Amino acid sequence: MRKVCLLLLTMLALLGMSLSAEASPFGERVEGLTEITGVRVSSSQDKTRIVVDAKAPVTYRTMVLKDPGRVVVDIKDAWLSPQAKRELAVSGPFVSRVRVAQFDQRTVRVVVETTVGKDNYKIFPLTGGPVPGRVVLDFGRVGPDSAGATIALPDVKAPTKPAAPQTKPTKPQTKPQTPQTKPQAPQTKPVETKPAETKPVETKPEEQQTPQDAEQAAQETAADTPGEQPATESSTDAGIAAITGLAGHSITIDAGHGGNDSGAIGPTGVTEKSVTLRVALALQKILTSEGATVYMTRTTDTEVSPKGAAASDIEELQARCDVANQHDSDIFISIHMDSFTNGAAKGTTGYYYALGSKKSRDLADKVRAGVIDQIGTPSRGTQSCNFYVVKHTDMPATLVEVAFISNPTEEKLMNSEDGVQKAAQGIADGIADFFG
Repeated sequence: MRKVCLLLLTMLALLGMSLSAEASPFGERVEGLTEITGVRVSSSQDKTRIVVDAKAPVTYRTMVLKDPGRVVVDIKDAWLSPQAKRELAVSGPFVSRVRVAQFDQRTVRVVVETTVGKDNYKIFPLTGGPVPGRVVLDFGRVGPDSAGATIALPDVKAPTKPAAPQTKPTKPQTKPQTPQTKPQAPQTKPVETKPAETKPVETKPEEQQTPQDAEQAAQETAADTPGEQPATESSTDAGIAAITGLAGHSITIDAGHGGNDSGAIGPTGVTEKSVTLRVALALQKILTSEGATVYMTRTTDTEVSPKGAAASDIEELQARCDVANQHDSDIFISIHMDSFTNGAAKGTTGYYYALGSKKSRDLADKVRAGVIDQIGTPSRGTQSCNFYVVKHTDMPATLVEVAFISNPTEEKLMNSEDGVQKAAQGIADGIADFFG
């Protein structure tokens, strides 16, 4: 009998070790992450409120995508509970659908399909109360004095009330009147004649939480909703792909200059070729994690042409175009840093070839806007150009001048890891917006 008991205890111990070993990979994967337990939605005539529940306070970043309109909230250092709903249909004029997915190993992405403008939504965190951590997303009449205001929605006839819509029209980008004289080959940029615009064009106001928002949200309790079956890995991947919209797309990234061509050089000696390569490699990592196929013109400090340093300017530039054309990429992104004799010049510019793909301007505009949203540089607009690499590629193409390396502040920013990562994320955001 004693031997039987010892045998049973041994078997139970081995079984416990086996179960522990099987569970450990999941435990390691979510260690240090906050669990997102669910998403709740409530709608009224004036507002749709979305509440993301978490087991602890969380941090997040937001971005706006167009065609169709979406507001995206990326919750950092978080994992999505298998019981949380992945998709919620919403009835109301402000929001049509909410989707949730594990965007990457440390990020939960919430996508809200909406047609309201930036003045008619508000996002803020909330702590305390029955749920330890919450992110609240309000869409509709969100201002303290907006109870009777009307909201302009696309493709919806205005109400018969005499009140005028409060959303402000977007002003078109104004192109500088001074013609660009930058040479076609973007390899030597010691002197340029671009006008220095110092006024930012695109800024997004910081969302503020009002006392009314906090009081109303604090009174909410979790709604009882039936849990779904745990999502499989394949279904989670499919959910991520549906949200990002990059799966199945091929993208060529061109890090400007390289090898014997340093490009422009900043006041402290930072070279353009080094910054563009760092941004390109960071962008490659972001895009591949979102399911895109990425081709790089270079991944090291080298020329692209097989002839190396012996290649002519045209041969080097054509080699970069060949990478995109031969792979039949969907889009081409060439990354550069701007430079000017006056160190006060600053900002971000998107370039496209006007006689090329009709979608190139849209791509250039969205990539430029994404960069500005991330690194906070002034906008120098989206401009047509005659640059070789955007003229001789067979797909929508843009050359983005991320910032001025000749400007001491922007040189310092783009020589930092934070600046590089934010610039790469901004380009990725613009690409995601372009593909919609």
